[in-house]
Amino acid sequence: MNRENILAALKKNAMLIVLVLVYLFFMILTQGGIFEPSSFTELINQNAYVFILGCGMLMCMLTGGNIDLSCGSFVCLVSAIGGIFMIVSGLGTGVSILLLLLIGVVYGCILGFLIAYIHIPPWIATLAGYLAFRGLGTFILSSNSPTGSLAPFPADFRSIFYGKVFPTEKGVFNIPCFVLGLVAAAVVVLMLFWTRKNRLKKGYEADTIRQVALKGGLSAAVIILVMSRLAMDGGIPTTLLWVAGIVLIYSFITSKTTIGRHFYVVGGNIEAARLSGVNTKRIMFIAYLNMAVLTTIATMPVIARSNSAYANLGKNFEMDAISACVVGGVSASGGAGSVLGMVIGATLIGVINLGMSLISLDANYQRVVKGFVLLAAVVFDIVSKKKKK
Repeated sequence: MNRENILAALKKNAMLIVLVLVYLFFMILTQGGIFEPSSFTELINQNAYVFILGCGMLMCMLTGGNIDLSCGSFVCLVSAIGGIFMIVSGLGTGVSILLLLLIGVVYGCILGFLIAYIHIPPWIATLAGYLAFRGLGTFILSSNSPTGSLAPFPADFRSIFYGKVFPTEKGVFNIPCFVLGLVAAAVVVLMLFWTRKNRLKKGYEADTIRQVALKGGLSAAVIILVMSRLAMDGGIPTTLLWVAGIVLIYSFITSKTTIGRHFYVVGGNIEAARLSGVNTKRIMFIAYLNMAVLTTIATMPVIARSNSAYANLGKNFEMDAISACVVGGVSASGGAGSVLGMVIGATLIGVINLGMSLISLDANYQRVVKGFVLLAAVVFDIVSKKKKK
């Protein structure tokens, strides 16, 4: 591999390298605390909403750099309504979840219609939700509780979104968790080789066997490492299953389906997409309907983890989701980005959040750090594009 190829590989995986360096940095600062099994579980549980909202925000940004400013406030509203359903009214968990999803669908249809068919700019339409939903959620909470919060949520609800699969005592190695890690690692390696075979069969450019083997080996090692640490902390968090399922679904949609390709086309040039027969209005409608539904789903592990609904729930969630996308290489102008990149960005944001919490850094300084990380990612994206031109 010559010098140019090495530089190209480093540039392509820049954020992944940054993630590793940041993790090692916090390893030193926390004296290994961030490598404890409980830290791996906390990293997943604490940042599940970033991965889920990031998938929705990715689809919005692909359409032309559009964003949803209302998702954090909508989390507050959904949590308040969920508290009314499950705590005040005593509705069953299953019925409550279905009703909350229905609310998400209704809001998504209204928002999507306003943006796609009435042509209200997305940032204005979602800014209205940003202002209104938190106020409405706070009003609902204060009207039903003297403390302004509702708790606790039913045990079966919490076990679905904040429990463990095949749980064992902490410190006792969880065999099912490790076996699942081995299976997942094998599947990833096989998929990499299968993808290479298909690309060569169709005449596309593909990585060499050595490159695929290196990617597969590193990916398998990371999966096995994570699952072995989780195995020492009581097993697989149900939150991980929700996050993994959603990430895999959206990875498939964006890379293997026609509608997924339409999102990229609309973001690249909306007028050219329209002239080529793509229903651009429908794409915009789906993007914001999808965002509202994913916001509702993201609310579930959040309220299960906190075991309460309160006025500040969801604060700045929209910023974390946008940051995960931008840091992960999603173009701020639309038409470029991937679910894998978003996952790397969300993981980086999560590691920074966890690391700064472990060293007890003041919350104001945490915001400063995340702001600089976001700015650096945008600068890197712009400079990279200029060099390509």
